[in-house]
Amino acid sequence: MIGDGALPATASPLVEFISLSHLNPSTELNPVPGRGIDLPFFRTYVRALEDAGYDYTLLPYGSGSADSFVVASAVGQLTERIRPIVALRPNTTFPTVGAQKLATLDQLTEGRAVVHLISGGNDTEQARQGDYLPKERRYARTSEYIDILRRAWTETAPFSHAGEFYRFDGFGPGFAPYERPIPISIGGQSDEAFAVGGAKADIFSFWGEPLADLSGEIDRVHAIARAAGRTTLPRIWVTFRPIIAKTDELAWRKAQEYVARIARNAYPVDTPQNVGSQRALAFAERSELYDRALWTRTAAVTNAAGASTALVGSPETVAAAILDYVDRGASLVSIRGYDTLVDAIDYGRHVLPLVRQELAHRAATGTRGSLQAEHPGNYAPEYGAYATAGRP
Repeated sequence: MIGDGALPATASPLVEFISLSHLNPSTELNPVPGRGIDLPFFRTYVRALEDAGYDYTLLPYGSGSADSFVVASAVGQLTERIRPIVALRPNTTFPTVGAQKLATLDQLTEGRAVVHLISGGNDTEQARQGDYLPKERRYARTSEYIDILRRAWTETAPFSHAGEFYRFDGFGPGFAPYERPIPISIGGQSDEAFAVGGAKADIFSFWGEPLADLSGEIDRVHAIARAAGRTTLPRIWVTFRPIIAKTDELAWRKAQEYVARIARNAYPVDTPQNVGSQRALAFAERSELYDRALWTRTAAVTNAAGASTALVGSPETVAAAILDYVDRGASLVSIRGYDTLVDAIDYGRHVLPLVRQELAHRAATGTRGSLQAEHPGNYAPEYGAYATAGRP
């Protein structure tokens, strides 16, 4: 459906943009050996995000990565406005210490800190840092972790805790955030992820999926939140890897070139453990192209190693596709490219302004603008022809 002027009841009036901070110029298109921090590149990249108009940047975490807290602190000092999102695994940091570190970051950035809790979707990766809990219990630990974080930030007297995973006596009052509790994000698509995220998270994150499928997942999160007695529902965060060019046809030429280059890299071939990757691969097997501009072949060639579904087209087509997800309830949109720095700059110049212009029109008139109707993407026959023209 392209959409007429009427706004659906699920449409979010607010959209904020997220990117992911990269520490060096290595990309999936051009991998560079080594895992260190290229400080001049990192400074340039973070400042480019600020200049491009992003609202947040995610600092990822892995057993072999740079420490997300330290990098987030650097982001906070290199920018004036961007909110750093610390990716944190509960098995790596005791919750009262995590609360202290996050509150310190929040103070240093004058209220900009956000935390994204990663329960862990791969047993082998978790074991690298001594975590042997089964996956379903890891989410139970995350649930307990959230409760302790919030108490540590808000209790005015010492408190003790004796839970399934954590125990301590007489903690607090803890170091307080800048002004208010720090937003907590959770992702994942297992039943356990939905249960914890729906009941307790401020933000629930998804990878890019077909519109109808994602709408059902959003409804599920919100139903769990309502059943838990929540009156404020979790914000919905959705992630894409856009591939843009001046026209839809040129974007598809670039997309086919990109996927050929990405496919030369070595990716795992085993079935991934996490449900999000399993779903991405299932969508890719069913079809390469969905809705206005969602392309799944990038997920297929990477074995869904992380967020990997693309939006392909002109800036107008990609902006219209983002708005399709906004219409389904997304209010946080993560877009990061395969040519990381160049793409971040291009999105800021050509995509973010179009989405924000449409939202301003909606706020002023209560109706859709013309962008979605004028840039149908896959809802028009020529787009599909462009998508298959460059296939080997």
